[in-house]
Amino acid sequence: MAAFPEMKILTVDVYHWLTFPQLVHLYSVGQMVPGPNMMMIVAIGEWAAGILGAILVVIAFFGPTALLTFFVGRIWNRLDNWPWRSSIQKGLAPVSIGLLLAGCSPLPRAPLLGWKPQRILLQYKINPALLVLGGAIIGALSFGPE
Repeated sequence: MAAFPEMKILTVDVYHWLTFPQLVHLYSVGQMVPGPNMMMIVAIGEWAAGILGAILVVIAFFGPTALLTFFVGRIWNRLDNWPWRSSIQKGLAPVSIGLLLAGCSPLPRAPLLGWKPQRILLQYKINPALLVLGGAIIGALSFGPE
């Protein structure tokens, strides 16, 4: 939802690719379908410039991340004997769990009230970023350098 105002300005007001009702429709469909909700940008690209627009949007949106992942993966494989590699891998596990839990906090409250960690977050108004920091500290203490 944070990207919606900027998306409205660019697609409706500046470039006139869509009308506001069309953008709301595509955004709503993107929120309902399984998978990443930003996949609706492909529909916006298709609506604005046909199949070529959809292809260009996919390349522009996913291309940089895919290239970065590819090159970091290649470098990571070359660092097989690096002494810090296992420590970094062990430290990333609790960080990713913390990020996952932090991402759950803005979900609707009603279905999660029975879940104790979520209830604690809501009751004491704990910043979810503290989960990430806590996970990193626990990971560092649990899986410290060998």
